[in-house]
Amino acid sequence: MSEAKKSHVKTLLILGASGDLTGRLLLPGLAALISKGDQPDLILAGAGSPDFTPKDWSNRVTEAFADARTKASGDGAAHLDRIARQTTYTALDVTAPGELGKLLATCEGPIALYFALPPTVSQKACEVLTPEEVPEGTSLVMEKPFGSSAESAHALTKTLTRLVPEESIQRVDHFRGKATVFNILGLRFANRFLEPLFSSEHVAKMEIFYDEDLALESRAGYYDHAGALRDMIQSHLLQILALLTLNAPATLGERDLRDHIGSVLRATKVPTDYTKSTRRARYTAGTSRGHHVPDYTSEDGVDRTNNTETLAEIEVEINNSRWSGVPFILRSGKALAQPRKEAVITFKPVAHLPQGFTGNDSPTRLRIGFGPDILQLELDVNGPGDMYNLDRVGLSAQLNTPDLLPYGEVLAGVLAGDPTLSVRDDTAEQCWRIIEPVLAAWSNDEVPMEEYPAGSNGPTHWVTSQEVELESEPMEGLLPGTELSPQDAPPAAG
Repeated sequence: MSEAKKSHVKTLLILGASGDLTGRLLLPGLAALISKGDQPDLILAGAGSPDFTPKDWSNRVTEAFADARTKASGDGAAHLDRIARQTTYTALDVTAPGELGKLLATCEGPIALYFALPPTVSQKACEVLTPEEVPEGTSLVMEKPFGSSAESAHALTKTLTRLVPEESIQRVDHFRGKATVFNILGLRFANRFLEPLFSSEHVAKMEIFYDEDLALESRAGYYDHAGALRDMIQSHLLQILALLTLNAPATLGERDLRDHIGSVLRATKVPTDYTKSTRRARYTAGTSRGHHVPDYTSEDGVDRTNNTETLAEIEVEINNSRWSGVPFILRSGKALAQPRKEAVITFKPVAHLPQGFTGNDSPTRLRIGFGPDILQLELDVNGPGDMYNLDRVGLSAQLNTPDLLPYGEVLAGVLAGDPTLSVRDDTAEQCWRIIEPVLAAWSNDEVPMEEYPAGSNGPTHWVTSQEVELESEPMEGLLPGTELSPQDAPPAAG
């Protein structure tokens, strides 16, 4: 049996231990990681509201670990039991000077201090900490959003780097999990026929979608002040865009990879005619997932005067030699007809199609799905029967599927002290810089707020809404999900 991986971190201290994020995502993700038999010496500690007791915390940890324990290895089950048995909870006000510092002094280091708190509370907690109160080797783990503007993101970085160096700050984005990142990089740079095609010479457009069929789901406290543009496009989708468009780094090390991410985002902007390059909409009453959904402005906790969008779409351009002239469409929304989480790369038509072919001459498309992680290449080939007729086929393959939950992947990097998947300070600021002009235009009502019924594909005149309808139809030929088996593949070159 191989030796268990030892953690760089000795104590994982979760602030906001009584909150929803900790119970619903962090602890199950941690449990799945520990169940593999790694982190044998990890200490788990929680801190939060005085209304939450050590007994409540112990029960929460035990319940969150239960499912992972049934699937754990022998060592993994033993580690889960030990951590659940030994975990501690401290009630404290993290914004009160001195309180968090005293707790850190009692923890065995190195410490990963995880801020599972609202951003404003996390910022205040860091402001009242002094460098002397932060033990050497401590890492600070921050949840998005990282500020609310480029200026506030920069101010947050100044607050954090007063306490620890930048390399000890992990700004986590669970959407940018290890599998997603390396699936994209492996696909792009390990395949000779694909790598040179990812450029303006061959790509007509690139679209990144994150459509959800879920509505507000009792998240008005956060979402009504964020909206779709801030919640998903500013962070998650711009990060995916960077991975799909960056130049090949020399290595997969954190410095090389994050330098290239920063470089492509610095070249990215939204064209300034925002009535053409951006759209926003809000759902009205309808039916989604078989349930009635009220008008967004009637949802509990929603303030109509916030004018919050639930569907956002922006077109961005990348001003470098590789991508100049290619439109990139980023779209995300809630209460839509069907979930759609994918990047779609549409290639330019062939320079010349010989006369005599009939049928559909459709553009070649490459689809990369994010949950499930599926690759699909759509091609035109000679159909059965009439050899002159072109039919559409799709070649599909399953990409690497992680054996960890998204937060398990996040925590694996945190506990290993590896910042590769975290968002660096310059990247966080660039993402805000890209969308801030759009937010200002929307705030001034320069772009109209449109509407769509819950459970629909979005406003009917949006091209992206119409594409969803077309793509939901059965595909002729080799259907999605059909794999090209080894015996069907052409022989390898000698």
